[in-house]
Amino acid sequence: MSRTALRFEGVFSVLATPFSPRDQIDEASLRRIVDRCIAAGVDGLTALGVTSEVGRLSEAERAAVRRAVLDQAGGRVPVVVGATAEGRRQCIEASRAAQQDGAAAVMISPPRLPKLHSDAVVGHYRAVAEAIEIPIVVQDYPPVSGFAMEPALLVRIAREVPSVGAIKLEDPPTPLKTARILDAAGGAPIRILGGLGGVYLLEELLAGAAGAMTGFAFPEILVEVVRRFRAGAVDSAAELFYRYVALMRFEFQEGIGLAIRKEVLRRRGALVHAAVRPPATTLDPGTGAALDRVLKHMQSQPDAIRFGVAADLAPSARG
Repeated sequence: MSRTALRFEGVFSVLATPFSPRDQIDEASLRRIVDRCIAAGVDGLTALGVTSEVGRLSEAERAAVRRAVLDQAGGRVPVVVGATAEGRRQCIEASRAAQQDGAAAVMISPPRLPKLHSDAVVGHYRAVAEAIEIPIVVQDYPPVSGFAMEPALLVRIAREVPSVGAIKLEDPPTPLKTARILDAAGGAPIRILGGLGGVYLLEELLAGAAGAMTGFAFPEILVEVVRRFRAGAVDSAAELFYRYVALMRFEFQEGIGLAIRKEVLRRRGALVHAAVRPPATTLDPGTGAALDRVLKHMQSQPDAIRFGVAADLAPSARG
């Protein structure tokens, strides 16, 4: 896909990486997640993101995940592939591999360096852009890079590196930062996609975001919130968001959020096992009981069946 053909708007689902009880990648479940997300109406997929447990995958496993996702997507939706690396050469190699396998874009955080500065960040993105022919999504997530990018720097990157197609904004308060980036851009078109599990999706849209690139066990809900908002039905979008934000908030807990998300995906039939690769916090009985309560609340909503909040999410389904 060319640098100009891909529109970064709507919902891009960041895919979880399923594992078997023997800690091997469960490719069948991964392919099933791809199909489920596409059926939910997402505008794109993102593989090898932070919540894909990319940091716990070997290079061979990353390649296997990338190829499985791209193969299963089969061009039905664009696929963005994470290519962050501490070294510029490694980042370029990962980006080229993603491009060669058919990725529509790559997602890159700044390299983690002791004294990272603005010129070095811009230079990093420029060097990668010169080495590939697909767009770049700039991931602004300080816990990964150790570097908080100010709005002026993000605008500078977008201006000086034309192949930057979007900013994946995960530096809260994201609605405020979204507004500041767009203000600093002075009307120049900059696509901003929210993250952080969708917990600020409505407020990000109100601030001018184009959508979200994030993981959530019910992507169809995010899709519908964005659809209503873009159709001008802001009050309806807000009402829907408020009904289900409880699970987004619960699912995005630091340290245990991915275990919660995988458990919900297992209950939905997307995963066979909800395993999170060690070292990681697993689902404890107390958190499991709290999850049951949140899901029970979701099941009481008038549109629960439409969004897949069915009886198989009940406590008895937990294994």
